[in-house]
Amino acid sequence: MHLLLRTLRLLVAARRRPQLSLWGISSLPLRVLPTDIDIAWHVNNGMYLSLMDLGRFDLMVRSGAWDRMRAKGWSPVVSLETIAFRRSLQLWQRYSIETRIIGTDEKAIFFEQRMVAGGEVYARAYIATRLVSPSGPVPNEEIFAEIGEPPADLVLPEFLHAWRLENALPGARRPAPHAW
Repeated sequence: MHLLLRTLRLLVAARRRPQLSLWGISSLPLRVLPTDIDIAWHVNNGMYLSLMDLGRFDLMVRSGAWDRMRAKGWSPVVSLETIAFRRSLQLWQRYSIETRIIGTDEKAIFFEQRMVAGGEVYARAYIATRLVSPSGPVPNEEIFAEIGEPPADLVLPEFLHAWRLENALPGARRPAPHAW
């Protein structure tokens, strides 16, 4: 529940922050709260990805993409994510979530996000996202027609393209039987 309230607060507060391009970099300053930590008194590994949602919302709201998406009835979903940790964020520590779109492929829009404190990267994640409507996934062509085409020099690194292909589960309309 605490992240729901934080997200709603961010959706309002981001509108008062300087506008930026969807293809630019969002820097969201935060502080580690007691609800972010685990028994070891540092940010819980699962919490990093939840907090990174805030960074993506900040980028979408400040660029104006959020309002255009919501007007169309589109919602963002994560299809694949991976994270690497370098250092632990501690209770009350100030840090920022740095967020940028790193590329696209035929199905996904990819974000790179970093947790940064004191100029040092503490964690880095790559997130493959899609937009969905009540009728299913929204094709990237339709998304770009609404929010603008990616810059010509925005080319998805090959390792991320391969990562998505090698790790994605079948789509929701295809079987994915469970058997060890």
